[in-house]
Amino acid sequence: MPQIASFHDLKDASVFITGGGSGIGAALTDGFLGQGARVAFIGRSDASAFVADMQSRHVRAPLFLQGDITDTDRLERALAEAAEKHGPVRVLINNAANDQRHSLKEATPEFWDAMLAVNLKCYFFACRAVAPGMEKAGTGSIVNFSSISYMMGNAGYPAYTAANAGITGLTRSLARELGPHDIRVNAIAPGWVLTQKQMDLWATPEDLAAHLDRQCLKRHLAPADIVGSVLFLASDTSRMMTGQCIVVDGGVVTTG
Repeated sequence: MPQIASFHDLKDASVFITGGGSGIGAALTDGFLGQGARVAFIGRSDASAFVADMQSRHVRAPLFLQGDITDTDRLERALAEAAEKHGPVRVLINNAANDQRHSLKEATPEFWDAMLAVNLKCYFFACRAVAPGMEKAGTGSIVNFSSISYMMGNAGYPAYTAANAGITGLTRSLARELGPHDIRVNAIAPGWVLTQKQMDLWATPEDLAAHLDRQCLKRHLAPADIVGSVLFLASDTSRMMTGQCIVVDGGVVTTG
């Protein structure tokens, strides 16, 4: 992936990405490797082919740690393994999510718990796991992935939108709690990014046209369009930004 800008302080930085082997996460892994960072990521599915591809592009391979982020013990072990291999995590990217479509009527208590586990709970415990190392180092950057879906008041996945509103709230609270240790916590809220999953499951021609009509910029978002903003938030270039939610959506919602 071509780099738009270089963030020199990310060279050799220990970076951990949840869901870093597919979709937006894969673009993030590629982007951080392109900056010379040491990248580790966790994912459920085997990512050996992706790791090999990244190594061929960047010489340095990412560290793939297979596991389910809703298993808190496994998530914490993976973060510890990454710290042992690359040094204490300096940048945490909570990216993995599940926007499975569902209605109020059909959602069961078990489904609700599962959706909040993958879309919110694991964010909290990943932040908790990296905080001591960042405190000791006296620096750190956490970027939590939210979504414009809750800002738009979208129907069709209420547990998902509730979790994303929660992510923004969590981000603001942790920014206040961790700020005295010079740890920054920000969120990024992408619009409809056309990953392969979105194209396979939900991107009908009619819905694509309707969403594009709502955008100021008349071009669909791709995973690569999210990378630059995340690199900026991870880098000390944004060293006085914390507690913010940055929208990258082509101009669908407005903030401020």
